[in-house]
Amino acid sequence: MTPGYRACMSVPHPLARGEASMVVSPDELEYLCTEMADEEYYALDTEFHTERTYFPKLALIQLGWRDKVALVDPLAVDPGPLSRLLGGPGTMVAHAAEQDIDVLETACGVVASTVFDTQIAAGFLGYSTPSLARLVDQVLGFSLPKADQLSDWIHRPIPARQLAYAADDVAHLLELRTAIATQLEAGGRLTWALEECAQVLSVRRRGVVPEELWWKMGDIRRLPARSRGVAQEVAAWRERRAVALDRPRRTILSDLALLAIAQRPPRSRGDLEKMRGVDGRHLAHGGAAEILAAVERGFALAPEDVRLPPEGREAQAPAAAVAVCTGLVRQIADDLHFDQGLLATRADITNLVCGEPSRLDTGWRSAIAGDSIRSLLAGDVAAAFRPDGTLVLEPRQAPPAAEHANGGIPPGPGPGPGPAPGPGPGAS
Repeated sequence: MTPGYRACMSVPHPLARGEASMVVSPDELEYLCTEMADEEYYALDTEFHTERTYFPKLALIQLGWRDKVALVDPLAVDPGPLSRLLGGPGTMVAHAAEQDIDVLETACGVVASTVFDTQIAAGFLGYSTPSLARLVDQVLGFSLPKADQLSDWIHRPIPARQLAYAADDVAHLLELRTAIATQLEAGGRLTWALEECAQVLSVRRRGVVPEELWWKMGDIRRLPARSRGVAQEVAAWRERRAVALDRPRRTILSDLALLAIAQRPPRSRGDLEKMRGVDGRHLAHGGAAEILAAVERGFALAPEDVRLPPEGREAQAPAAAVAVCTGLVRQIADDLHFDQGLLATRADITNLVCGEPSRLDTGWRSAIAGDSIRSLLAGDVAAAFRPDGTLVLEPRQAPPAAEHANGGIPPGPGPGPGPAPGPGPGAS
C-alpha cells in the first residue's frame, strides 16, 4: 500500500473537498503522526462507552488539522503512537476535554501538553457550559447535523452516517477556536481563558481512594458508628473488585444494597439474600463470602481507622459573610457577562471566608474577585447598593481597628488589599 491512509467509506469530509480518512493499521497511524507532528493546533475528540466496563472503552479517536480529518480505530490499531502528538508542542483543541484527556491518558500513556477547551473558553464570552452544536451555531453561524446520542461505537463496521457525525465533532473545532480566541482577545479575556484551560491539565483528579467511597452514600452521618466501618470496607471491596474485573460498580453491588448492608450488617449468606438491592449476580463467584468478609473487617476496625469525611466549611463560615460575598461574586459575574459558577462556587467563597485554600486565592479569579472579597472581609471597604440595585464596594469611613475596639464585628481572615472602587477588576 502506498504511504498514507485510506479514505473512510465515502464519508464526506466536512471541510475540504475530499473524504475523511480512516486509520486502521500501524503504518497508517505512523504516517498520520508524522504529518501532524508540526501542527500548531489540532482538533481532537473521542467516542467511548462506559456502560459495561469500569474503565471507559475507547471506540474511536477523531483528529482534525488544517483542512483534513482522520478517524483512528483503536479496536483495529494500538493508539499508543499518538503519544507523540499529544506530548508534542502543538495545542489540542477539544470541547469539554476532561474526559477525552483521561481516556487518552489510559490509551496512550500521555496527557496532552497544552489544551484549548472551547467549552471552557466560551464561558468567558457569556456561555454557560454550551454544547458544541450550540457554539458552532452561535459563533460560526451554521448548524451541525443532530447526532444520535445512543450510537453504538463498538460495533463494527460503523455506519457511514455515524462516522460523518464523528468527523463533524472535530471538523469545525479549529475554526471555532480562532473565532473564540479573537473575541476573547478583543475583550481582554484571552489570558483568563488560557489560564483556566491549563487547569484541566495541571489539576489532575485525585486518585480514587476506595476507603473513602462510602462518603457518597448519602447522609452518612446518620449511620451508627458501628455501621460506618462496615460501609467503608464493603464500598472499598466493591471498588477493588470492579477494577479487577473491569465492570461497573453497580454490577458488583448496587448502591441500594451497599446502604442496606451498612445499615443492617449481615452475618450470613441467608441474611444477604434477604436484603434489598442484593441479587444472585452479586453473590455469585465468591461474592457472598467476600462481602461477609468485608463486613467482618468493618466491624473489626478501630474508631481511628474509620475514614471520616472532612467537616464541611459551610457550618463554620459566618452565614452573613458568605451571603454578602456571594452577592458580590454574582454582581462581578453579571458585570462581566458570564456565568457565576465559572468565577466561583459557594465552596470557593466559603473557603476564602474561613481562611482555607480557595480557587479565589490565585490567578485571574484572585484579580477579578478574590482581592475585592479580601478587602471586604478585612473591613477595608464596605458593600453598598446603587439606586438601580447593583452592589458596589466603597472605602470605609472609619478605620477597621477603631471599629473593632468599639465592639464592632472583627475583620475577616488575612490582610486585604486597599479599598476597591467597584465590584472587581475588569468589570464593566
